Amino acid sequence: MEAPAALEHLDELFERAAGARYVLLGEATHGSDEFYRERAALTRRLIAQAGFTAVAIEGDWPAAHRVNRWVRGTGGDAAAEQALGDFRRFPAWMWRNEPVAEFLSWLRAHNAERPPHATAAGFYGLDLYSPRTSMEAVVAHLRELDPAAAQRARERYACFDHFGRDPTVYGLQTGIAGAESCERQVVEQLVELRDRAAGIAAGAATAGDDDAAFYAEQNARLVVNAERYYRAMFGGGIESWNVRDSHMAETLDELVAHLERRNRGPAKVVVWAHNTHLGDARATETHREGELSLGQLVRERAGAQTLIVGFTTYAGTVTAASEWGGEAERRRVRPALPGSWEELLHRQGAARLLLDTAELPGERLQRAIGAIYSPQTERVSHYLRARIAEQFDAVVHIDETRALRPLEVTSAWESGELPAGEPPTAP
Repeated sequence: MEAPAALEHLDELFERAAGARYVLLGEATHGSDEFYRERAALTRRLIAQAGFTAVAIEGDWPAAHRVNRWVRGTGGDAAAEQALGDFRRFPAWMWRNEPVAEFLSWLRAHNAERPPHATAAGFYGLDLYSPRTSMEAVVAHLRELDPAAAQRARERYACFDHFGRDPTVYGLQTGIAGAESCERQVVEQLVELRDRAAGIAAGAATAGDDDAAFYAEQNARLVVNAERYYRAMFGGGIESWNVRDSHMAETLDELVAHLERRNRGPAKVVVWAHNTHLGDARATETHREGELSLGQLVRERAGAQTLIVGFTTYAGTVTAASEWGGEAERRRVRPALPGSWEELLHRQGAARLLLDTAELPGERLQRAIGAIYSPQTERVSHYLRARIAEQFDAVVHIDETRALRPLEVTSAWESGELPAGEPPTAP
């Protein structure tokens, strides 16, 4: 089955996005092919025609750094599929999939063909699920420059050793069982690296020196926030969610500041993440419980320089697991519930719609499917109430979507559910 045609209203959306500094492109699921392809199509135009120089994703900083080096022509990988090799944490298909690999191949070619002295576009991770990898990266960075500093970092991070490599064990032991946390040590390491990076930035001989220092500092910042996140995970409530989205917003701020220092000019960034992170949480029922979101924080800081685009679907198939850590499966998505935004947009009768959210007043149910899809508990697991006109600036509705194809297709995915009348895909 061939990929569907590009969004008919892409020109209109591009005109709105080109003048922004932050373009946040969402997704209603982590496993719908059309969402990834539409985001990539718009992002290509924003990079090629509107001066955007960074793509920031809901993915881990160290794994994305390997991709960033490859698309900028400095990595040793032979192809995009190899450059994505560090995205192995569940759900790996979220970034190890065909549309992302195709976009990265385009980005590398675009950078290679850019005019002399033009800024190369980069690819960056905003998430915090890789504390061990980030600790190792900090130590490795310092080992080359200052063995004594590397030893101090190693001793501080050794605090985590008796909890093992699984950060959830650390969270359980410190958050519930009363074990002493490693908060002091990780903060000390970040402060030392931040001071060191400031000195390097002031007297860096090359942009590469500054980049390496910033990369290491960001890894240390990730460890600080991941330590808080895993400690909060078992405390109930929304604290861990807020730590995570605040970390993504902080990372975005630091990234933009670094790019502006390096390139001596304003930075324009496209962000790819789930609707629940990129939408403004103040327009959802979860905000009444104190939940915030990346989109909310970006809007509060950048105001009218921000454009937030949500993506929705009514039915089709999705790549998702049945349980956390489970295998990727091709699952059939039930038609959206009556009274939902998706059902309202479905009744408009178009296969694809681009709507200014000012046309969508009121509050309704809104579907959100992440790495897991649980159709047996559809209402409880996958819906929240939202005022879409305040949550997003625009909405792209694709009435029937198909499952995202992972780079590693298993028999469980290949034999998965299909909508009636759709033939199986070729292996």
